[in-house]
Amino acid sequence: MKRTRPAAVAAFVISITVLVAVFGGGWVLQWDGPPDGVMQAHAQNVPPPAAAPAAAPQPEAASVDQDAPYREACAREGLSDSECVGRLIWFKATGGNERFHTYTFQQRVGVLVDWFRVLRSDQRDDRFWAWGIINDPACCKPGEPDCPAKSTDETYGFDWCPGDDVLLKYVGKPGYVDPACGLKDAALDPDDPHSQGGKVDQRHSACDLRFGTSTGALGIRKFPNPRFDLARWQAVNGGKLDWSGFSRRMDTSTGIESDSRVSKLADASVEPPFLIGTSCGSCHIAFDPLNPPADPARPKWENIKGLVGNQYTRMSELLGSGMSKSALEYQMFAHARPGVTDTSAISHDQVNNPGTINALVNVAQRPVFKGESIAKWRKVADCGAEKDEGKCWCEPGRSGKCWAFSTRSDDTTPVNLGGQKVVLPGVHHILKGGEDSTGALEAIQRVYFNIGSCAEQCWVNHFTDMRQVDPQQRGFGQTPFNVGQCRRDCPSFRAVEDRLQNILDFFASAESDQTDLAAARANARRGAAYGRAELVADLEKEFGKGAVARGSKVFGETCARCHSSIPEAAGGPFASRDFAAPNEAHPRKVRADFLGNDEATPVTEVGTFPCRALHSNHMAGHLYMEYGSESMRARPPLADLPQQDALKNGGRGYLRNISLVNVWATAPFMHNNAIGPEICGKPANRDNDFHRARYVGTDGKLLVEQPACLRYDPSVDGRFELYKRSMHELLNPAARGRKVTFTNADLLIDMGIRPLEGKVEKPLGGFGQVKIPTGASAGFLNGLLHKQLIADLYLAKHDPARLEAAGRKALVPTLQAITEDVLKDPKRFVDILREQRDFLSANYVSCNQLVENEGHRFGEDLSDADKKAVTAFLATL
Repeated sequence: MKRTRPAAVAAFVISITVLVAVFGGGWVLQWDGPPDGVMQAHAQNVPPPAAAPAAAPQPEAASVDQDAPYREACAREGLSDSECVGRLIWFKATGGNERFHTYTFQQRVGVLVDWFRVLRSDQRDDRFWAWGIINDPACCKPGEPDCPAKSTDETYGFDWCPGDDVLLKYVGKPGYVDPACGLKDAALDPDDPHSQGGKVDQRHSACDLRFGTSTGALGIRKFPNPRFDLARWQAVNGGKLDWSGFSRRMDTSTGIESDSRVSKLADASVEPPFLIGTSCGSCHIAFDPLNPPADPARPKWENIKGLVGNQYTRMSELLGSGMSKSALEYQMFAHARPGVTDTSAISHDQVNNPGTINALVNVAQRPVFKGESIAKWRKVADCGAEKDEGKCWCEPGRSGKCWAFSTRSDDTTPVNLGGQKVVLPGVHHILKGGEDSTGALEAIQRVYFNIGSCAEQCWVNHFTDMRQVDPQQRGFGQTPFNVGQCRRDCPSFRAVEDRLQNILDFFASAESDQTDLAAARANARRGAAYGRAELVADLEKEFGKGAVARGSKVFGETCARCHSSIPEAAGGPFASRDFAAPNEAHPRKVRADFLGNDEATPVTEVGTFPCRALHSNHMAGHLYMEYGSESMRARPPLADLPQQDALKNGGRGYLRNISLVNVWATAPFMHNNAIGPEICGKPANRDNDFHRARYVGTDGKLLVEQPACLRYDPSVDGRFELYKRSMHELLNPAARGRKVTFTNADLLIDMGIRPLEGKVEKPLGGFGQVKIPTGASAGFLNGLLHKQLIADLYLAKHDPARLEAAGRKALVPTLQAITEDVLKDPKRFVDILREQRDFLSANYVSCNQLVENEGHRFGEDLSDADKKAVTAFLATL
């Protein structure tokens, strides 16, 4: 909870200050590449890793075993020991990111999280409807019958959860032993070179997985803060032990107008009782489509799955929950649809690219790609004569636990299926654009970075500082962090890495098996006979006789070239294919066809919202460079992509063809959930209702009468209804309407020197606030390349020849006009930018697409009967 100058606001302030100040001359702008050492690992002064620790301390026994429901779930799903350990880690392990979410996120990104607003126990029943997060069935509201905590004073306003009888004793005190220390690891893999044939356990201590206890929401974990001061806490909260005092706006005590947009939450001097972290499951844990809860606010454990992907989560709003709606950061980042999050929001690449949470279904059937050229670290038993730690490194205190860095094209993906090891002959393409393409284990590890693990040791100094406009300084642009350095310096990296195979085994376990509509309806009917034949009969009553069979043929002719993982050369003609056929070699005989080939398709061919395809974090020289294959970066630029040439490089401009397995349960559609009805939670607390108007008319303005949103409904019938309506829009583009995301509050940006006269701020020069009215393009705010704009404005005035030499001669007159207008009247800065919107969009915005639900017009020309047939057929898969 650290007060800091918000990054985006500071960037805006600095931008204007630089624009006004440097135009007069005297500042020499020169770009000669990054400063010496910026591209290095920044680890030269880090002390060498210590020798391997002694046996891990054991956690205190709690009155309620918090692992019991997890073991029961493993038994219910028939998971192996490795799969069960992987599941536990996926649900619980934060990798130490509780420090990031409590301190670093606020300090370096400038965004405040109000954890009490999200997790307060007195609004437990409204939590799902507001934030889309899943209540932990093992936790309870203090004061309820059978809840061990009788008052929220005991839990500082949070739910009581198993393990809290131990954890709460250590709030404000050192000595807490994390429950992860008690993890019982799965058996060693004899093929792992670090295990020496399965004989030597050299795994890093599980303590550094960092489990803590539940906050009451699955995937969000809490840890006792030893720095907590009870007396100071009570003083802030009026003698209470909850967090209520932190919502107080600072103007109530200062009387200063600008403080009305700042709450006590921003006060870094008062430590909270808990550090809050997130596990990977915080986004992926969801309701089981086969067995949804009767009440989404009160699920049971059997209603929970860890790999479905939460299509209701409001993670963007959650991470901005401590910000005023008038804050620039809030309007830049907290606008994604439910079930969608911008995975580059923290590692910001100035591209507006929110994407849906990946559904991990039938993972073992997912296509892999042979021959990918991949530069990465690989396990070896020794380094031989190699002494360069940048090429090979052995962990001190271990025997033959080494890694070597090399570029190869023979990587495979081992996974354990039903107790049998299967080696898939290649690597997966994981993210929406095919990024995370160096291996499944590496992709899992990168998720931990994405949620904040190892931030200070590894990567926080490598992403763009939005405030830094001097190209000579670190933070001006992204630089790649070094995975080898991260392994050496971050204990949590090693703890996770040594158990990645367990997590991958969980991904391929029965918990990821397809969830067919026929099985879901059978469960809903509680024992009544209902199988595929009954489902087909019901679908044909609704969509027409013979619809399913006809739909299979139409799908084969129209869709399967992208949405089948088995090419015709291997599986026979699509038109006569049985897409539901099982893989007889699979121990559970899951469907053989993944219903998606994961091939990279030009976004210009698909026609959908292109900004996600311009994601740049995996490019050479960028943050996640080591998690993108050389093959991915070698994809040819797309000449017909309507962006600047500089934004088409590095393999960008493509989207992979996703799987349609269980598509009946995962609507709305597309990578941003934009095709289909808008969904919303309609929470009882209207302050937590984040639904926003998005439908626009032909004039590009919001419609006065907006179509009603559909309230979240994870029931079988609710999912199927949403699927049908989304399929109708998919196959009938004219019925979609047009959706654009705008800001939904005035942006107020206080800037410059504002001396006080009494309690009234009197800005020097009469210019102390920038106001951007409601209705600005959220994509424009996200994608404005303000650093390049500042540099070019300076050059246009002082050295236009350099712009001409860079091929930007045509921009000089307009840039010079903007410069002169700003110098004449700095207060008109925003108006000047608005007047030059078309110019800026064409030259200084990373993605200038506004409408979010266009494209994917495949099937548009089918007859109405064939559209119904395809809808019926896909519901069976």
